[in-house]
Amino acid sequence: MIGWYVHHHGWGHVARLLAVRPHLADPVTVFSSMPRPASLDDRTTWVQLPSDADPVVDADGVERPAHELGDVTAGGALHWAPVGHPGHRQRLAIIADWIARTDVAAFVVDVSAEVTAFVRLLGVPTVVFAQPGDRTDAPHRLAYDLADRIVAPWAAGTIPAPGLVPHEERVRRVGGISRHAGRSRPTGTAPSGERRVLFLSRTLDDERLRTVIDLLVADGWRVETAGTREDDRVDDVWPLLSRASVVVSAAGQNGVADLAAAGARAVVVVQERPFAEQEHTGRTLRSRGLAQVAGHDAAPEHLVELVRSALASTPDWGAWQVDGAAARAAAVIEEARA
Repeated sequence: MIGWYVHHHGWGHVARLLAVRPHLADPVTVFSSMPRPASLDDRTTWVQLPSDADPVVDADGVERPAHELGDVTAGGALHWAPVGHPGHRQRLAIIADWIARTDVAAFVVDVSAEVTAFVRLLGVPTVVFAQPGDRTDAPHRLAYDLADRIVAPWAAGTIPAPGLVPHEERVRRVGGISRHAGRSRPTGTAPSGERRVLFLSRTLDDERLRTVIDLLVADGWRVETAGTREDDRVDDVWPLLSRASVVVSAAGQNGVADLAAAGARAVVVVQERPFAEQEHTGRTLRSRGLAQVAGHDAAPEHLVELVRSALASTPDWGAWQVDGAAARAAAVIEEARA
C-alpha cells in the first residue's frame, strides 16, 4: 500500500496525483482536505481530512483564528502547527491510525514539512515533491533531510533550486508532470488563420480580465476561458488548449507542464506565492524563450501586447520533458519502497 498526502491549496497537487496514479500498480490511499476527484479509480481510497485552518471557539466562547493559536511555527521549525487546534490533531491522528493498521511501502507528501516529519517518525519511507523558489528555510530543510527521495517536477538544467543542493543524491528531476502528456490533438481545432486566446485558471482579477478580453475582442481575437471563476471550471481543458493560438496562464508547475504538453504559445502571468515560487519559474521561461512573461500587476494593455508577441513566437517545449514525466515520478516512488 502507498500513502499519499495532497495539500489543499489550489488544484495543482490533485492534478499531479491524477497524472502519476495510473503508473503505480499498488493500491493508494490519499489523505487530503480536498474532496475526492470524480475521475479516481476503485484502486484508490480517498480519506478527507478535517481542516487545520478553521477558526476555533475557545472555552470562553470566543472564536479565534487558527493563526492566533500559539506559535504556529514552533519557533520557526515548522510552517504550520496551530496549538490546540482540534482539526490539526485529528488529521495527524487519522494518518497515524492508518499507518499503524497498514503495511505501508511508501508515503508520498505533496506537500507538507509537518506531514513529512510525522510520517518518517512513524517509520515509513517518504517521497517528497519539491517546488521551485527560495526553499532554504528550516522547515523545508527538515523535510528534505528526512525524505528518502525528492521528486523535482521539472527537467534537469531548467529551474535552479538551491534548497536541493545538499540532497542531490536523493533528488530526481523527472520533468514537468501533466495529465495531458502524450495526448493527440482532437479534430475540429481552430480554423486556419483564426486568432484564439485561452485564459487558463485565475491569473487576473475580474476587472483586469474583463478589460483585457474587451481589448482583445476589439482587436479581432476570439476569447475562451477555463477556470477563471467558480462557474467556469472545465473537466477536460485539453480541447481548449489544443485549439488556442495563445494561452494565458499562471506560472504554477502544473499549468506550465500543461502548456508544454500542448506545445502552446503562451503568456505566463507570475502570481505572488510563498517563497517566490512562480518568480523562479517565470525567470526560467523567459530566459529560455518558452513564454512571454508578465508580473502579477501587469497592465491590461501590456498583456495584450504580450499576447500579440506570443502569437509570433516558436517555443521549443521539448526541454521541459513532459513526455514520460509522470511515469518517471512513479518510478521514484517505487525506488523508495520499504
